[in-house]
Amino acid sequence: MTTLDKWQKSTYSDGGDGNDCLELSSTPTTLHLRESDAPATVLTTTRTPLGHLLNAVRSRVI
Repeated sequence: MTTLDKWQKSTYSDGGDGNDCLELSSTPTTLHLRESDAPATVLTTTRTPLGHLLNAVRSRVI
């Protein structure tokens, strides 16, 4: 398994104290997402399915 050393915090994450944030890391073929307060749990996907999910979420925003 590839070691994920560089995690980027979402700009939508809470700017205050605590761990209320989503982080993203990537390898050449996959994207990895985790929540800061549970860093051992990582969701791994590729760009296409993640893009479909984000488009579906955006289309339902009021």
